[in-house]
Amino acid sequence: MNLADLNKVALAMVKPGKGLLAADESTATIKKRFDAINVPSTEATRRDYREMLFRSREAMTQYISGVILYDETIWQNASDGTPLITIIEQSQAIPGIKVDEGTQPLSNCPGELITVGLDNLAARLRKYYERGARFAKWRAVIDIGGGIPTMTAIHVNAHALGRYAALCQAAQIVPIVEPEVLMDGDHDIDRCHEVTERVLNATFRELRLQRVALEGMILKPNMVVAGKKCSRQASIEEAAAKTIRLLKASVPAAVPGIAFLSGGQSDQEATAHLDAMNRIGGLPWPLTFSYGRALQAAPQQAWSGKPENVAAGQSAFTHRARMNSLASKGEWTADLENKKAA
Repeated sequence: MNLADLNKVALAMVKPGKGLLAADESTATIKKRFDAINVPSTEATRRDYREMLFRSREAMTQYISGVILYDETIWQNASDGTPLITIIEQSQAIPGIKVDEGTQPLSNCPGELITVGLDNLAARLRKYYERGARFAKWRAVIDIGGGIPTMTAIHVNAHALGRYAALCQAAQIVPIVEPEVLMDGDHDIDRCHEVTERVLNATFRELRLQRVALEGMILKPNMVVAGKKCSRQASIEEAAAKTIRLLKASVPAAVPGIAFLSGGQSDQEATAHLDAMNRIGGLPWPLTFSYGRALQAAPQQAWSGKPENVAAGQSAFTHRARMNSLASKGEWTADLENKKAA
């Protein structure tokens, strides 16, 4: 492991004013997105859609530091035969790869999940590195509900994150460590804070036990927000303050940066929360975005699978990328949402 090189890549991933595009939806997930816009999900349409994003020159060169890819995408060529990964590299963004293989029910823990994919991961990482991937992502899923999460679920998912991260660094790939506490329930913001703190503490304990170099990783956490079904939704300012308080208590300063997931928030909510946290400031790490749906919902709708709408889709993507770039610097305002990118 060359830690200096890993650190260099990690710092580039959280470069000021830039963030990550999470374009790593599984085939099943992107089918749901395409069903919503009446587009058939085929290998060709998935390629065309992602090619549209990756060829959005302004967005990719100015606002996007890296792209998380799905296994299918990293091996695909664009319509003109150029590898999609080459198009990403030409924009000076860094290619990355999702390496977990989804979730399955956790034995003896009803309603809880364990992320799988550690089998043969070392061999897969070598192939991804040869293809050009310089970072990877693994997502653990922690739900909040009656009697959950259990300590079992928190422990086994933290252990898997640690094992994955250690294997990545051995392969000279920067691991994005993503322990996501879901916002689907009726829990309040303080319950989210409590659970997320337990999850982050367990995760960093495992990372240390498995000798992961914190300087060569990126953390991708959820924000501290109330569940979607909670009767009291916290303000943007309260959520930002409680998220910052949690991070200061749980995340070592050695971590090069934090790139938040949007977790089902609306486009503007995800942007507003990120901006509010950066306005608080005084942090040892940069805070930026690693958004999927919050960057892609608008361009998907504008594109709708039609070649004549590619420019409109790219414009919508550029606008969302620019909004989140501003938020990563604490410079976003709601008024800017109505000023589309040129």
